[in-house]
Amino acid sequence: MPIIPTSADAMTTLRRRTSEKWGVYADDVLPMFVAEMDFPLAPAIQRALHEAIDLGDTGYVNPLDPGAREAFRDYAAAAWGWEPDVERMGTTTDVSVVIVESLRRLIEPGDGVVITPPIYPPFYDLIPEAGGVVVEVPLRDDGSSYALDLDGIDRALAAGAQGVLLCSPHNPVGLVHDRATLEELSRIVATNDGFVVADEIHAPLTHHGVAFTPYLAVSDEARAHGIAAQSGSKAFNLAGLKTALFVSASDRMTDLIRSLPEEVAFRTGQFGLIATREGFAHGREWLAGTVAAVQANVDHLQAELEAHLPAVRLRRPSASYLAWLDMSALGWGDDPAVIAEQRARVALSNGPAFGRQGGGYARMNLACSPETITEAVRRLAAASLPTDHQAS
Repeated sequence: MPIIPTSADAMTTLRRRTSEKWGVYADDVLPMFVAEMDFPLAPAIQRALHEAIDLGDTGYVNPLDPGAREAFRDYAAAAWGWEPDVERMGTTTDVSVVIVESLRRLIEPGDGVVITPPIYPPFYDLIPEAGGVVVEVPLRDDGSSYALDLDGIDRALAAGAQGVLLCSPHNPVGLVHDRATLEELSRIVATNDGFVVADEIHAPLTHHGVAFTPYLAVSDEARAHGIAAQSGSKAFNLAGLKTALFVSASDRMTDLIRSLPEEVAFRTGQFGLIATREGFAHGREWLAGTVAAVQANVDHLQAELEAHLPAVRLRRPSASYLAWLDMSALGWGDDPAVIAEQRARVALSNGPAFGRQGGGYARMNLACSPETITEAVRRLAAASLPTDHQAS
């Protein structure tokens, strides 16, 4: 059965939204920064949420979680050949809470936790929130591709860092770690008696033709020392509904989940549980179309840059809808997103927020229409011209 790409909502509809993406900037700015989609919700999710409203199903969240964990298990089995145990899962508000609450039980105050920049900016805050200290081991970058610096991680753990906060797939570069890399990481972590907290929120958005491997599926060592943060919030655009999953595969990590205060689970969003269940159970066709649309948008962005802004280099992703752009050749300084917003009225994510390795870079959200990408590139191209050319 052919995959039909998902289409973005009309700009007139999008401008009526009040979420961060559409509420922060003036209407003359193209918002392409925060990770929200311009696509309509999956029909199954729309129907379920409308039914909940009609029923007045807006009370306290059900701690028994009627269906979301089972739906994720079935999705993971179908998509990745991995069937996590529902009894080893827990729910909460979002992936950041999974990370913080896990780290609080895995480290002592002042312990080091490895991150691999350029990296999702909140990682720099979540580790201190849990009482830890950030230890940077940047990705290896040969100019054309990124990879984990496994030797660097080994050295950091041997020097005293207690564990790794893994981004898989990796935001912002769209890197999908292969099984061999994750197996070696699990060996290194086990040798150093460490742990891994794996943020796998972008996993359902792995591009067609690319294999995603869940960390807990790679080895007995990974299952023993790993805990995964899973959510439908990126895949189905549900961030405002507040639901994520703790996923474990060992008695140690299951005990960690069960040791959490009841309020961690009770803060889960009622609508988030409903939407997560429906997305993973009945939104898979929509998700496949969304990934197809994103991949087409990556190709479209590449073509637009080559034709109109060749100084900007796209570091092509293998997952998610986020494009990592090397804009250093424009001469817009360490944080080109500032100039892009001021001169081109295009809002991008600030590269340096992802770590010093993001200097000269910006991140662009491609979960939109091809026309939005065209407009953004044309605006950026015009803004890159000398001042006298812009005036004419």
